Amino acid sequence: TRTHARTSYTPAHDPCGATSATMEIVHVYQKQRREFGRQCLFSDRHAQLIADIAPDVSLRDDYMDRDPAEAVIQNAPEFSEHEVNTERSEKADRGMNHAEGGWPKDVDPNEAEQVARYRKKAEKDEVYQQAVVNLGRDVMHCLKQNSALDIYEDFFPEQSEAESLEAPSSRIVNIFKDPEEIKRSISCISWFPDGASKFAAAYSVLEFQKAPASVSLDSYIWDVERPTKPDMTLLPSSPLVSLAYNPKDVHVIIGGQYNGQIAVWDTRKGSRPYETSPIEKSHRDPVHSVKFLQSKTGTDCFSTSTDGQVLWWDIRKLTEPTETLLLDPQQNGRALGGIVLDYESTMPTKFMVGTEQGQIINGNRKGKTAADKLAAVYPGHLGPVYSLQRHPFYPKYFLSVGDWSSRVWCEDLKDSGILWTKYQSKLVTCGTWSPSRPGVAYVGKANGTLDVMDYTLRPYEPILTIDVTDSALSALQVQSQGKAIACGSRAGNIVLVEANNALSVPSRSEKATMLSLFERETNREKVLASRQRELALKQGKSKRPQSGRATSARATSARAGSAKSKDGGGDGEEEEDPIAAAERAFWDSVQAAKDKRAKAAPAPSPEAPAN
Repeated sequence: TRTHARTSYTPAHDPCGATSATMEIVHVYQKQRREFGRQCLFSDRHAQLIADIAPDVSLRDDYMDRDPAEAVIQNAPEFSEHEVNTERSEKADRGMNHAEGGWPKDVDPNEAEQVARYRKKAEKDEVYQQAVVNLGRDVMHCLKQNSALDIYEDFFPEQSEAESLEAPSSRIVNIFKDPEEIKRSISCISWFPDGASKFAAAYSVLEFQKAPASVSLDSYIWDVERPTKPDMTLLPSSPLVSLAYNPKDVHVIIGGQYNGQIAVWDTRKGSRPYETSPIEKSHRDPVHSVKFLQSKTGTDCFSTSTDGQVLWWDIRKLTEPTETLLLDPQQNGRALGGIVLDYESTMPTKFMVGTEQGQIINGNRKGKTAADKLAAVYPGHLGPVYSLQRHPFYPKYFLSVGDWSSRVWCEDLKDSGILWTKYQSKLVTCGTWSPSRPGVAYVGKANGTLDVMDYTLRPYEPILTIDVTDSALSALQVQSQGKAIACGSRAGNIVLVEANNALSVPSRSEKATMLSLFERETNREKVLASRQRELALKQGKSKRPQSGRATSARATSARAGSAKSKDGGGDGEEEEDPIAAAERAFWDSVQAAKDKRAKAAPAPSPEAPAN
């Protein structure tokens, strides 16, 4: 007995205009008749009584009547609930690069004469000529499509008024879970420089002596479209604490390890690092931050650790650092532990370090001495500085995250920040600027929520709070277009949040508004600082004992000054104090803003009654 299975397969219309012919797949199943078993024969027949049991009257004495008899009936249907979760299908990419092959056995592809002779013979074949003609039509169709112009394309897109009124919102796109049984914290996230297709994440247990002996050392590269399985596994010799993609070579990743070593990966060469710094020339503590520098070769980078050092490296030769700097601004032998680095490519010689003690150091590599390289120190926070980043549009201002608040600083003011949030009930653990909107920043907290700060609307409190996860957020990174936000938690999960256009598309005047806000707050802080120094100076003078000679000298100089002012001779006033100049500039900017607002206001109609 033969059973034929015939399947017809007709592919869909090719997007380039080609349509393949119908293909039939035929398979013959052969099996002997006796292997099918006994044949089933069905027929119709009438019902038949099998048993008839009559009631037994003698059993009535064993029971008693229930009077009254009550029965409860609920007039509602009963439902049962079942949940079924289908298994996720794991997909893997496979590829083959076919360079050359398929030649007949009698033709050697390395011999030019044999190849030319075979090609000439094949080109004279009518089937080959007809195939080239048929393929030529499809190729011409594709070329015409590529040369076509969209007459409705908008070459100057501008944000409409309707889009500007859109409320800020977000949604969770994917969740990437740690595939290991022992969950580890996400210590760092780095986006792929060429688009938002993938990102790299560092997994480690940073709690002292909390890591089990069997904990995994692996870190992963994830594809945003495939959250079930990592796209690639990084295999370091020690858990990765920090990592970063090379902006000039997207296949190169640099990582800072828990044992203080620096490792470099090339994703084209496999999961193992192809270069690692020697342990004796590396950091003595975990490398909490590593960054690539702007250079011609694209191989320069620097790193920091809680051992109090900043080391500069060339990834082409990691045998020893090219430069070493000790984070000791006071030059008293007490180095500050580095937690986070920041580097802006437009300022190639400057760098910033957030320390474990809460201070922020603004350094310059051009300094001749170690003290000159650590030029400015800001008071920072009451605890470690977890995040530090310059503003992407105005590098003079930078954001810091630590203790229970986030602060915005200006390089010119070393005493305090210009903008800050109130102290939260939970620790603030990470933060970053939006790369697309000048006025938006994201701040992660220990309760798993993500605060969205819009300084153009509310400078001191968030405009939106997103519940991301149940555990504390430990890493935060925004993709270069400002739409995708990767939030890493201490439970080992990475939540991909997508922001709407209200949080990712800037308005026309947003850059000017932010610059005006920064300058106004900077002038205000300068005025307050000058006033505070003036009061402190007055208090110091009042407490200092005054001798009669000093008192008479001051009185004589005061009389001489008043006489000069009366006679008009000489300079009646001293040179203007720069603090007073800053105060006058502040009030001038306030008055200019009021005048601009008054001009923009509509004029009252002549018919309106005068007040």
